[in-house]
Amino acid sequence: MATIQKRGDTYRIRVSVGYDSAGKQVMKSMTWKPTPDMTEKQITKELERQKVLFEQKIKEGNGLDTQKRLEAFIEQWFDDYGKSHLRTRTYTEYRKMTKRIYPALGHIRLGNLRPRHFLEFYHQLAKPGQNQRTGDGLSPKTISHYHTMLSSVLDRAVKWGLISDNPCRNVDPPRIPKKAIHCLDDEQAVQFMQALEKEPMEDRALFTLALYTGMRRGELLGLEWPDIDFQAGTITIRRTSQYGGKELGTYTDDTKTEQSKRCIRVTDTVLELLAAYKAQQAAYILSIGDQWNSEWKKHPRLFTNRDGRPMSPSTPLNRLKRFLQRNHLPDVSLHSLRHTNATLLIHSGTDVRTISGRLGHSQTSTTMNIYAHQLQSADAAAAEALDIALKGKKQA
Repeated sequence: MATIQKRGDTYRIRVSVGYDSAGKQVMKSMTWKPTPDMTEKQITKELERQKVLFEQKIKEGNGLDTQKRLEAFIEQWFDDYGKSHLRTRTYTEYRKMTKRIYPALGHIRLGNLRPRHFLEFYHQLAKPGQNQRTGDGLSPKTISHYHTMLSSVLDRAVKWGLISDNPCRNVDPPRIPKKAIHCLDDEQAVQFMQALEKEPMEDRALFTLALYTGMRRGELLGLEWPDIDFQAGTITIRRTSQYGGKELGTYTDDTKTEQSKRCIRVTDTVLELLAAYKAQQAAYILSIGDQWNSEWKKHPRLFTNRDGRPMSPSTPLNRLKRFLQRNHLPDVSLHSLRHTNATLLIHSGTDVRTISGRLGHSQTSTTMNIYAHQLQSADAAAAEALDIALKGKKQA
C-alpha cells in the first residue's frame, strides 16, 4: 500500500517492495509537484491517480532489480539466507539440485521468469534417463522437492525487492501418489519383540526403542545418555544424527522441526533394558581403554560404532534386515517400526493429538493424513464395539 507525505510544495509517494537480505524493508519513492493553479480538490484527485500509477509501475517490475540472472541470485540466496536458515541436510540437498537447475534455468533473468519455464523444467525432469540409477525419470516426490526449493528462492527475491511476484506460485508441482504404509500387525509385533530377546544388547535396545517410541532413525542415533531420565521415565529428543555423503560424513543436526523436539514417556520395560545396555556399554568402554573415541565424553551417544564414534545411519537398517530374515518376519524398514508404533496406538484407542505429539509431527493433520486408513479402521471397530455393547444391554 502506497503512502503519501507532504514535503513543502511537493508530495512524496512511497511503496514497499519487500525486504533486503538483512530483513530491512526496501522502499521505492517518487516526488510529485502540483501546478500552482490546481485547487485542493484537484490536488487530492491527482495525488490518488499518481499513487495508483506508481503502485502499478512497481508491481509490473519497473524500478525493481529484475535483471539479475537466476543462477547469480540463487548463489546470493545460499550465502545470505541458506547458510544461516537451512538445516545442514537441506542445504546440502539444495546444492546438489543446482546441477540440474543452473543449466536449465540459471541463464534466465529474474524479471523474465514465467510459469512455463518451470513447467517445462519439471516435464524434463520426468523424462526417462534423468534417474541415473534406474534409467527412469525422477519421481514426482523428487520433482516436488525442486519446486519447493525454487519457490522458496523466489519468495525471498520478492521479499528482497528484486521482483514483484513469484512465478512458481502459479505452477502446481507434480501430484505425489500416496504410498501404502508397511508395518507389522499385532501378532508380528509380538513375534518381533520375542525374537529380539535373543539378539545382542545394542540391537535389543535400538529396535525396542524404535518400536516403543516411534522415533525417526536420525532421532534414535542422535540420543545421548543425559536425554534418558530414568527417574521420571522419559526420553527427550533434542537432536538428530545424519549422513551427508563423502563431503560431510556423519554429523549432528537439529530435529526435523521445532515440534520434533519433544519429551516422551516410556515404560519400565524400556527403562530396564536401557539400564542394562548402559551398564554393558560402560564395561565395554573400560575394556578397550584408549581405543574408545575421546569425543564420546562430550557427546555420550547411546548407539555408536565399535570405537565410540557415532553409528553410521546405514547400520541399523542392515542389522534389521538380517534380523528379520533370521526370524522369518516381514521385510520392513526401520521407518516401518515408526508406522507400527502409530498403528498400535491408534488401535489401542489413543487420541490423535497424543499420537501426533509422541511422533513429533508439526500438526495433528499430518498424523491424520498419514494414518487415515488406520483411523478409519479404528473408528469402524469402535462403532462395532458400541453396537455390541448396546445390543447386549438391550437383551439384558
